[in-house]
Amino acid sequence: MITILFNVLFFAIKIYTWIIIGAVVYSLLGSFGVLDPRNRMVWSIRDFLARTTEPVLRPVRRMMPNLGAIDISPMVVLIVIEMIIVPILERLQEAIRSGLWQVLVL
Repeated sequence: MITILFNVLFFAIKIYTWIIIGAVVYSLLGSFGVLDPRNRMVWSIRDFLARTTEPVLRPVRRMMPNLGAIDISPMVVLIVIEMIIVPILERLQEAIRSGLWQVLVL
């Protein structure tokens, strides 16, 4: 049961990682004029990407120094996910699986 829960959690993290990458690619294509923002489908995709990524990226942008037109907040979020959150969740899963979860509660 716990393995299924953690697998779903890891899968959701991977999907969110790809959503952030998609938002970055969309932003680049939009800034180079490849995408037409007046197109309804393009606008819907932009709206979805903005609504799903902005709640996480906005606080990171506030903490980052202003680099002008360069936005490195998606890179910071992806690094935090891959280097901090995923290893912590893997260790938590292993502790629960091996029966050491009582130590985590105390």
